[in-house]
Amino acid sequence: MKAKSLRLLKVNQKAIIKSISARGELGRRIRDMGLLPGTEIQVVGRAPLKDPVALRLKGFTLTLRNNEADYILVEEINVPAND
Repeated sequence: MKAKSLRLLKVNQKAIIKSISARGELGRRIRDMGLLPGTEIQVVGRAPLKDPVALRLKGFTLTLRNNEADYILVEEINVPAND
């Protein structure tokens, strides 16, 4: 599966963070919030105008602006359908 921007995930989708391309202060801030490669995340909501996005990770909820989410590449987790 191909990595894509976190911004493109829909509500309730789960993914694994593959890389963070932000550098400097923004990169440090993103990492300080717990958004590290290998971390599983789930989009739990979006504001009415689609910005910011609410994420669930490591037992807490975090909101992130779309312009920050663009620096985070993720790979979707395929959840098998219930038969």
